Amino acid sequence: MGSIGFPELIIIFVIVGLAGLVTIVPFWMIFSKAGFPGWMSLALLVPLVNVIALFYLAFAEWPIHREVRDLRRPL
Repeated sequence: MGSIGFPELIIIFVIVGLAGLVTIVPFWMIFSKAGFPGWMSLALLVPLVNVIALFYLAFAEWPIHREVRDLRRPL
């Protein structure tokens, strides 16, 4: 077996980059629709931080829910 050459390395980086992009774009939309900044989805690229970010997204009070609750409150 030989070592990995430069063309193979480029192909691996392209595949990993596309996999990251496929993950980031939907979560960017989810974070944005929940009322959080979309750039928080970039935390999914960092190991361990991605788990913390998903738990935060799941259990934190979403800004959009807070806004709806405030609008429904009687004057």
